[in-house]
Order: sequence, then C-alpha cells, then structure tokens
Amino acid sequence: MTVHHLDAVRGTVHGRFNRSLPPPIEIDPGDTVIYRTIDAGWGRGSQRIQGEPPPDVGRDAELDLGHALTGPISVRGAQAGDVLEVEIKTLRPGRWGWTWAGPMTHLARPYTDLGEETTIGWHLDPNTGMATDAEGRGISVPLHPFMGVMGNAPAEAGDHSTAPPRRVGGNLDCRELVSGSTLWLPIEVDGALFSVGDGHGTQGDGEISGTAIECPMEHVELAFQVRRDMRLSMPRARTLAGIVTFGLGDSLDDAAKQAISGMLDYLEETLSVTRPEAAVLASLTVHLRVTQVVNGVVGVHGLLPPEAFHITSAGSAQ
Repeated sequence: MTVHHLDAVRGTVHGRFNRSLPPPIEIDPGDTVIYRTIDAGWGRGSQRIQGEPPPDVGRDAELDLGHALTGPISVRGAQAGDVLEVEIKTLRPGRWGWTWAGPMTHLARPYTDLGEETTIGWHLDPNTGMATDAEGRGISVPLHPFMGVMGNAPAEAGDHSTAPPRRVGGNLDCRELVSGSTLWLPIEVDGALFSVGDGHGTQGDGEISGTAIECPMEHVELAFQVRRDMRLSMPRARTLAGIVTFGLGDSLDDAAKQAISGMLDYLEETLSVTRPEAAVLASLTVHLRVTQVVNGVVGVHGLLPPEAFHITSAGSAQ
C-alpha cells in the first residue's frame, strides 16, 4: 500500500467531469491519496479575506465552469460495473472560507427569494474547530468539515457539469460524509477516474443559500478499494451517524423514493428479510433527510442509525 500526494496545481485541477481527462496519477487498490484542494470558487475569497491573489492553477475559462476539483485519479484494475470504496480519513480545512446568498436564477428551484446578494467571509481555526466571520459581526459557528464533491467520471463522452450529483457521485453535498466515513460509488468507466473538491467548513442539511462555508482544504486523506462484491445503482455510505443511502431527482418526492429504495435494498441484503418486511423495519428506524435543494438535481438521503436493530439470530448489518 502506497501513500500518494496530489497538490492543487496546473494539471491536477479541473472544473468538469470528463472520461477523457488525463489522470495525473494511477494508484493500486488499497493505496491512500493525500490531496490539497482549492475552494469551489477557484480562490474566490482569497483576495478579499486573506489579501492574496487566487492560486494560478491554469483554469480554462471556457471549459472549467464548475467546482474546482483535484484529480482525476485512475485506480488500477477498476472496471465499469465495479464499486469504488472511498474511506475518508483526515480532513483539515484551510484558514479562510466564504458563504454566498442571493438570487438563484441559475438554479432549477430557488428556496430563498432574495433580490440582492451578499457574501460573508470567515476565518477558520482548525485547531479550535471554529469559524469566525471576517467582517467583525461577532458570529462564530463550529466547523464540521466535509467534501461537497466526491465522484467518478460518467460513462457518457464529453464534458459534464460538476453541479448536479449523479449515480457515480459528484456534488452530493452530504454533511454526514465526515472523517471516519466510507463512501461507495458505482463505477462507469475503467479506472473510475475519481475527483474531489468543494471543501466545506460546515453546512446545514439542504445547503439553503446554495453554498456552505466554501474553503480550501489543506489535507484530504482518502483510501481506495475496488469492490466487486457490491452491486450499486446509487451511492451508499457508512458514516458516524449510520448507514446512508442517497436519492437524487428532479423533485424531493423522486429523490426520497430513490433513497428509500436504496435503504430497502440494504435491509434486504443485510437482514435477510423480504422487501415488505424491510419497509416495515425502515418505517421504524430510518430517517429521511434533505441533503440539498440547490444543485438543480435535488437530494434526499435515508439514514439508518447504528444499533437500530438488536440481532439475536443469524444476520448482521455491515
């Protein structure tokens, strides 16, 4: 097992998904990659908050229209139809961040009706775990760092926006994916071609304004495995809060149906119950939460807490 380092520099940062993007590194299953990422806005707050120019990472103004992502990495031996396992180890944010709110005309369904926009800058202290507003309002919020975008390349050729999440992951914006979690993503292209970015200092469920505390990440440590014993149609995760199944759709109803279906699949697999029995158990133990409502494709996730079931016979939940 090898530890690789991937910095956010020219040749490693991109703002789109594309199966033809050349991977700067190829790793073996079991390897770890330690990333550095810039904020989703390509250094948007650097000048204002730090008094420093944005990093020059060679952004293509015509092609790199989305979140600033680091990668993609190719995983040796990964094939379409397999599942990429991403173990989230250490996440350490940088020293600044920003949060925007305003008219969301570029999104499918704005949930705030604002006629003007505003941005709040933040000073981040990873040691104390707090973010303090940079404008001196006296507001502080606890840090809860996670990566907004973790995804594989879609199978369809050409450039794909980083904004809407997909079955292969991407802009999931799920606050449960903190250090200590494991994310499983369907693979559609050989090598997986996994990219990461959109560091969040913290975010509430829903990401109501369209942004979290958007920040660079100084240390993103991820370990990778290829799973051929899993068959997933959507992302799934094991988090500190419990098992998470994801639903994505044009409406919250559609997303909820997907999340529920994924959880029923999980309960059938792990408890050896019928689907109607799984529905009964889910109604007692599973929580539905709105992941995000601002990425065009909205998200709902189902959460099965640890110790939800006490198993006294054969069978256990993984």
